[in-house]
Amino acid sequence: QVQLVESGGGLVQAGGSLRLSCAASGRAFSTFAMGWFRQAPGKERDFVAGISWSGATTYYSDAVKGRFTISRDNAKNTVYLQMNSLKPEDTAVYYCGGRWSPTNAVLPTTAQYTDWGQGTQVTVSS
Repeated sequence: QVQLVESGGGLVQAGGSLRLSCAASGRAFSTFAMGWFRQAPGKERDFVAGISWSGATTYYSDAVKGRFTISRDNAKNTVYLQMNSLKPEDTAVYYCGGRWSPTNAVLPTTAQYTDWGQGTQVTVSS
């Protein structure tokens, strides 16, 4: 299990950029598949991006592909989400999720994750 703390959210105009960070505690971080998710009011928590242990494999939802980039630094126990060309429909609470994985693979669905941060609000104005 890891404890996760997100940061970097805020208010940005459409077309702008934000970089989210997720700091993890625990020595097992390098064996955890990690992901970013978002939840708008009244909607389910949706998968946004995932990354494997080593960072060599990533996967994105169609809604963010080409605009967002997930990365990780295992030495710093941190995963990042660089968000460019933001749109008003990207407005949501963004969550970091993690799960120990026996293989160096991306976990591409929300239901596969067991550990969660508290979330950080991202608001994109038009």
